[in-house]
Amino acid sequence: MFKGLIGKKIGMTQIFNEDGAAIPVTLIEAGPCYVTQVRRPEKDGYSAVQLGFQEVNPKRLTGGQLGHLKRVGVPPLRYLREFRVKDPDVEEGDTVTVERFAVGERVDVIGTSKGRGFQGGVKRFGFGGGPKTHGQSDRWRAPGSRGAGSTPGRTMKGNRGPGHMGANRVTVMGLEVVLVDPERNLLAVKGGVPGPKGGLVLIRAARKN
Repeated sequence: MFKGLIGKKIGMTQIFNEDGAAIPVTLIEAGPCYVTQVRRPEKDGYSAVQLGFQEVNPKRLTGGQLGHLKRVGVPPLRYLREFRVKDPDVEEGDTVTVERFAVGERVDVIGTSKGRGFQGGVKRFGFGGGPKTHGQSDRWRAPGSRGAGSTPGRTMKGNRGPGHMGANRVTVMGLEVVLVDPERNLLAVKGGVPGPKGGLVLIRAARKN
């Protein structure tokens, strides 16, 4: 069965289980999503399901986007994302909700990590920095030497160092579903997921056990 949803991260909280232990969870407003296209190997060369999420003013979409959605009879949608699946069991125009997932199931959550801007090596990669004493005044968080000696006498390509941090596509795998609330379109997964509050996330069945 196809298991995939688009949602928005609400934030983190905790849920108490039957033993009274606090479980840290992330709440996600997942769906309802519309099936806007089903790709099949005989026509497209691969198998996938395209979902649409969050209704939007038609003026915010292009004519091509509106025509694509009108063809399958769904409202104007802000986000369209594809999920690779071997055997799609949905049809264009169907609605997908959190009811496709069950408590105790494992899922992968894909999001865009928070952007941190330009950061130094200490924050970005955990470099140790310079000595804290012996007369040094401004080298505490400096990366120090990252290159070889006289040969080749330069820093090799791909070495870790200061640079832009965050705003990357991140997949957190094997998170446990601890709450499914179809009435409020809520899904709670154990642990943290990438991105800020209100950030777009994709939820799919776990690829690994």
